[in-house]
Amino acid sequence: MDQAPGSPQEPQDAHSLPSCYNHAGRETGIRCARCERPICTDCMIDASVGFQCPECVRKGSGTGHAPAANQPRTVAGGTIEADPFFVTKILVAINVAVYVVVLALGDRFLAETELIGLARSPQLGFDVIGVADGEWYRLITATFLHEEVQHILFNLISLWVLGRMVEPALGRSRFLAVYLIAGLGGSALAYLLAAPNQPSLGASGAIFGLMGAFAVLARRANLDMRPVIALLALSLFFTFTWANISWEGHIGGLVAGGLVTAGLVYAPREHRRLVQIGSCAVVLLAIVAIVIVRTASLT
Repeated sequence: MDQAPGSPQEPQDAHSLPSCYNHAGRETGIRCARCERPICTDCMIDASVGFQCPECVRKGSGTGHAPAANQPRTVAGGTIEADPFFVTKILVAINVAVYVVVLALGDRFLAETELIGLARSPQLGFDVIGVADGEWYRLITATFLHEEVQHILFNLISLWVLGRMVEPALGRSRFLAVYLIAGLGGSALAYLLAAPNQPSLGASGAIFGLMGAFAVLARRANLDMRPVIALLALSLFFTFTWANISWEGHIGGLVAGGLVTAGLVYAPREHRRLVQIGSCAVVLLAIVAIVIVRTASLT
């Protein structure tokens, strides 16, 4: 901006730089592109043109009066939140709440909500039940059910550890999408391959989906993959060697979670939202197709 004739001139001494408006005594040569106040490197936020101060970003973003600043984003384009583990906490709380309901209501509640293909239930008067009988809700309700204390403790510890690594990297909505689609993927593969009268329950499919998500994120960040591969190998070893484990649910969740996360973090920036929604939709359509095929074979 030109100065009017006769107006006071700023000192030309190279060492006499103005101080950041937000940090007194911190000299800077950078100014906000909107209000022209001096800002230091800790305060400047990238904008489409130059840099802006935090106040202008808060007040003017999206108003049309000046270029809006680019908000900090996760690797998948999600918003960076003040509480990066919010959804993880909510999921833990839901699992605990459902476990309390299971303890209170017992076998009848489990019989009405656990994953089962097609069978007659003694708890429900030998009525025909199952996904193939139209009870598709079991594909998702089963992923929040736990019957034994060691089962829920192991799953919730795994959810807490993996959630604190995956949720901040994806953002809330994308993290929730991975968790739920992975849970559905695990249920769908168990429905397809397990005996129709074999019940299953637990958050393990969704948690294996978070393992797949973590592996994709580690690869995306060019981290050393050997510890990640070792973790997956150990988890799969226990899956196939421990008794009473639905390996179908684990594998289905792992594959679904990994595929969705790959679509989220490798989506090109110019078409990010479209590719991310499309990736989730493709995996969901595959799950629906599996369920339809299995239902047709049972009915």
